[in-house]
Amino acid sequence: MVVTIHQAKTNLSKLIAQAEAGEEIVISRGNTPVAKLVPMKPKAKRQAGRLKGQIVLTDAFFERLPDDELALWNGEGD
Repeated sequence: MVVTIHQAKTNLSKLIAQAEAGEEIVISRGNTPVAKLVPMKPKAKRQAGRLKGQIVLTDAFFERLPDDELALWNGEGD
């Protein structure tokens, strides 16, 4: 569905309900599409330890980076 900015401002609650139902709403300025109203995907709930056993950190992870690589991480050098 394509609506103008004026229509979107006037009917925002209805358009949000339509987006929640899965419809894609395109908002246009005149004949030019400028925005899209779509439903948000629910974020997965964070859970401590969820990746336990899937990620292994060796001692090398905690070693200091070489100076040249550290400089790059700090935005220095090329």
